[in-house]
Amino acid sequence: MAGARKPVVEVRRSQRRRRTVSAYRDGERVVVLIPDQFSRAEESEWVDRMLARLAAREGRLARSDAELLTRATRLMDTYLSDYGTQAVPASVRWVTNQNGRWGSCTPADRTIRISHRVQEMPDWVIDYVLLHELAHLIVPSHNAAFWALVARYPKSERARGYLEGIAAAVPALAD
Repeated sequence: MAGARKPVVEVRRSQRRRRTVSAYRDGERVVVLIPDQFSRAEESEWVDRMLARLAAREGRLARSDAELLTRATRLMDTYLSDYGTQAVPASVRWVTNQNGRWGSCTPADRTIRISHRVQEMPDWVIDYVLLHELAHLIVPSHNAAFWALVARYPKSERARGYLEGIAAAVPALAD
C-alpha cells in the first residue's frame, strides 16, 4: 500500500506466557506480547497477525454515522421492506452516553442511537442491534409482534447470546 507506514513494533517475550499472544498500541508504537519459547519465525508470523488484528479493530472503531445509516438502510430493505417508510429512521448515529444499553430508539421522532461500545463487535451483532432498533419504529414495545420482526434476522439468536455474554461479563451493559 502506497503511503502506509508499518508502525514501530516492540516485541516483549515472557517466560510465564505459554501460548497466548496479545498486542496493544502505546502511542505510536505497537507492543506485542509473546511466549519466550517462540522461534524468530513464529515471532514474525505473530507480529504480522497481531498488526492485522489491530488494524481491523481500529477500522471498526472508525465506523461513521453515515456507514451506520447505510447499514440500517440495507437491513430495512432486506428484512423490513414490507413496512415501507414506516421502518425508515430520521437519523441513525453512534453515541457515547449509553453505558447501560446497546441501542435506543425514539419512535416519536424516529431517531436511533447505537452505543459506541457496539462498534468493536462483529458486523452480525451490529446488524442485530440495528434491526432491533429499526423494529421499534414499527412496534415500540417488546411484544410478540416486535420479536417476530427481530426474528427475521437469521443471526438474531446468536447475536442475543453474544450480547448476553458481554452483559454477564460487564453487568453495566445489560439491556
